[in-house]
Amino acid sequence: MDKEEMMEDEMEVLILVDEEGVEHEFELLAEIEIGENAYKVLVPVEPENSDEEEEEIEVIILKVVYDEEGNEFLADIEDDEEWEMVADTWQELVDESEENQ
Repeated sequence: MDKEEMMEDEMEVLILVDEEGVEHEFELLAEIEIGENAYKVLVPVEPENSDEEEEEIEVIILKVVYDEEGNEFLADIEDDEEWEMVADTWQELVDESEENQ
């Protein structure tokens, strides 16, 4: 088993529902904790027959929030400063990963 196959086996798939009730599958790339907040870095699951492997992958970062009952939800990051901080942290992780390859 090569490194890419191992990574595929370890990926957690999340199903998110949009405002219209449509389900979308995402692979969880990373979980980031900054202070008391947690974030999940996701990438859309592409169909097996997709030939566009060289195309740049759209990464989505969502904030983990909880309701009164303690149920976990994912929400958009509304604050620009918070978004920049999380995006910078993700970029640092990507850069470190590339350096270690």
